[in-house]
Amino acid sequence: MKKIDRYILSKYLTTFFFCLILFTLIVVVVDISEKTNDFARSNLSAYRIFTDYYVGFIPRIDAMLFPLFVFISVIFFTSKMAGRSEIIAILSSGVSFKRFLLPYMVGGIFLSVLLWTGYQYLVPKANLKWANFEAKYIDGPAAPESNNSNFKQKLYFKTDSNTYVGISSYDTILKTGSGIFVQRFKNNKLLYNLRSNQFSWDTATGKWKLYNAVERRLDSISERVSLHKEMLISYNFKPRDLRKDEFLKDQLPTPELDEFIKQERIRGSEMLSMLLVERYNRDAIPVSVFVLTIIGAVLASRKIRGGSGLHLAIGVIISVLYILFSRFSIVFATKGNFTPFIAAWTPNIIFGLLAFYLYKKAPK
Repeated sequence: MKKIDRYILSKYLTTFFFCLILFTLIVVVVDISEKTNDFARSNLSAYRIFTDYYVGFIPRIDAMLFPLFVFISVIFFTSKMAGRSEIIAILSSGVSFKRFLLPYMVGGIFLSVLLWTGYQYLVPKANLKWANFEAKYIDGPAAPESNNSNFKQKLYFKTDSNTYVGISSYDTILKTGSGIFVQRFKNNKLLYNLRSNQFSWDTATGKWKLYNAVERRLDSISERVSLHKEMLISYNFKPRDLRKDEFLKDQLPTPELDEFIKQERIRGSEMLSMLLVERYNRDAIPVSVFVLTIIGAVLASRKIRGGSGLHLAIGVIISVLYILFSRFSIVFATKGNFTPFIAAWTPNIIFGLLAFYLYKKAPK
């Protein structure tokens, strides 16, 4: 890279990280002011509040606003360069506009990879830490009647194509439940039936412990009944699979999310579309960083009357449109018949075409 490339790239990254730190501090201060009473009631030290709450809260917020921070940063420093006629001097020296955009592309790819890595592993763990703190110290225990609470009722699902499981009630915090049955069919005939009054998750063995269980095995001419005061049994569902809340998908690292999607596909889960949108978004949103980088660089590289203010206003409008497209496509995928993959990538496709159009029309 030449000196001018290092200059642009350093401007890009320093402006972005300064913007990221500044906005993060503002968000944290606002959040502290809103939750001061909750923190006081928790009787936790400042260190515990930071490690148990803000270590999860900050990556969560930064990941959500990452593309917006990138876009504003690119427009801000590029507009300043254009206002000082630096871009005119660069292009007048014989550098092509495509070559001028090279450091932007390098920076955009670097930040895209950074965000992609965060979405695969760091952000889900941060979401889990944040959600656990909120549930324990801020929201408090939810009503047992609500299936969005920690207490689940009347769960029914398939573990494979022939086996069905029903659970009367389950506590996601204690990992205990009551009234479980397991039925296995073949050719529409019941072959196996298990019922238990109480069950719990055994952390040491990684299996389910059933109490007062009754097993029935049936064939064409006989039935065998087995009684168990206690029994350990392994199923292909774990405590996380019984949570069934809309926030679970945000808290699973991508390898675990892929495994969970595979199981939910077998079970014919109604939340499959939501899970697929989340999975595809983890790849699509980082790409938006690169797309918005190119749009911001092309828009702000032209010296216009109004300077940075006008460029920033245009950038905010484009950012709002991008967010609207993303929200609409997600709603259509989760509530309608829109394909999750297309829903996740539609904003990038539309704004990628916009970036190409602006590049072709940009004065060079």
